[in-house]
Order: sequence, then structure tokens, then C-alpha cells
Amino acid sequence: MTDALQHLTDLDPDDPRTESQQIANKLRAAILTRKLQPGDKLPSQPELASRYGVARETVKAALRVLANERLIISRQGSGTFVRAQTERPVGLRPHVEAAFESAHVAIDFAGFGAETLRNTLSEVLDKVRAGRLTPESIAVRIMVSDMSVPMALPCRADTAADDPAVRKRQGRITRRAIESIVDDVEELADMGLVKSATAQVRVHGVAPLFKLYILNNEEAFFGFYPVVQHDVTIDSEPVPIFDPMGKDATLFQYSISKGDDTSTAAEYVIQARTWFDSLWNTISREYARD
Repeated sequence: MTDALQHLTDLDPDDPRTESQQIANKLRAAILTRKLQPGDKLPSQPELASRYGVARETVKAALRVLANERLIISRQGSGTFVRAQTERPVGLRPHVEAAFESAHVAIDFAGFGAETLRNTLSEVLDKVRAGRLTPESIAVRIMVSDMSVPMALPCRADTAADDPAVRKRQGRITRRAIESIVDDVEELADMGLVKSATAQVRVHGVAPLFKLYILNNEEAFFGFYPVVQHDVTIDSEPVPIFDPMGKDATLFQYSISKGDDTSTAAEYVIQARTWFDSLWNTISREYARD
């Protein structure tokens, strides 16, 4: 527990969020990144109040948030504990933010449109710009499906056939996300905020069926894309399509524990890295930026 408490850093007076929100966010991140393990006992309310220099009511408000999210449970006379099973899908952002606490950050992504990665990174990179996170180097690799070639998905729902117009629409969405990520990452080096910051992008001809994130070669997050039918507007007309929906993908987490590379989870991370590198170095090709 002492090691976990070292990660519960001081509150930021410039943060617009309330003190209780900041405390809840710090504890949530510690739980979701397993710095606080399932079954761990949290510090008492007086201890947390003293740690952060706040009133006990502020701590109680923060703990209510986590209890409502089913991340913690209070046991009368015993204290407050991290739930053994949080019953909550893995949230990516706390893990990405934790990865940026390392001196050298490496993020690999394989999937469809990279929109979730863009949204997650934008929040974390804001903290690098503000000096709250200070990595020395950042290396991002993105590998996505090539929407310039025929694909099984996305496709028209009325014919279940490939449609260049459907792919062109998705290509525009993907390009916006990728351009934003590359510009934001490279800007950090241009501004001198990190010694090295790169974002490489490659494409391949495999239809998107799942997403994979690998953080600092130590954690992997995997999620299947559920295929849904919905209407989109193309050339001012509604078109029914079958679409892999990344926002509906539940992520499963695997990590290499310190000093342990023999567990099933550790083996998954190793194999995920091997798979990613194999596609990156074989059938993928450089993404053409405008």
C-alpha cells in the first residue's frame, strides 16, 4: 500500500475540477492501473484528508463517486476496500496517463479509425504541455485498415457489398484522427517539451475486426468491434451500412507484472507485441499524408 500511495500525487491548484473530483480521479486511476489491487484497503478518511490537506467531507464526496462506480466497497468497522471485481469496463485513459509517467513512452495501436486513441491522447498530451507529465521521449505507432482498397467492412447493409463511397467516408474520419494525433505528438518535440516525439502510421488491407493497444510494451488492451447496422449520409442521401463500432468495444486488459513474464497475461502481451511487429514489418505500408 505504501508504494501505491506514492502515486497519489498532490492536488493541482490550477486544475478547474473540484478537490473531491481530483481525489476521485487519482484513486480511480490507481485502481484501474492496478497500483491499488483488488482487495486492497484504502487509507482511512482522516488519512486521505491529511494527505491532501482537505476536509474529511471532501474525501467522503470523492469516495461516494467511486462507490457509485462500483470500484470500492465500505465494510462497517473494517474500512474501505477496492472491489475484488470492479464490474466496470477497462477505461483506457488512466492507463495511458500512467504510461506517460515513464521517461520513455511507447504506444502501439492497431484498429479501425483511431478516434478513441486521438481523444485519449489529446487529454494526456495537454498535461505534457502544462508540465504535469514530463517524459523524455514519445513514440507512437498506428496501424489501421486501408480504406482506399476493397474491404469486407464497412460495407452497404442492403447489399453486404463493398462500396467505395462508404470507404471514402470512413477514410475521411480516419484521416482527421490520424492527422490530429501526428500533429499533436510532433508539436511536443517542436516546442522543446520532450527530447523526441514521433508518430508513425502504416496501413494494411485487412478489414477491421478488433482494436489493440500496447502501452510501454508492458500492458495490452484488446477489444472486439461489434458490427452494427445504421444509416449514414453520403452525397446528401441516407445509406444503410454495416459498421464496426469502436466506441462499443469492451477492452480486456493484460499486463506484465514486474519480474513476472511467465503468466498467461504476460504471455498475451508478448504475443500481442509479436503480432503487431509482424504486420508492421510485412504487409503494412506507409500511410500517405496529404
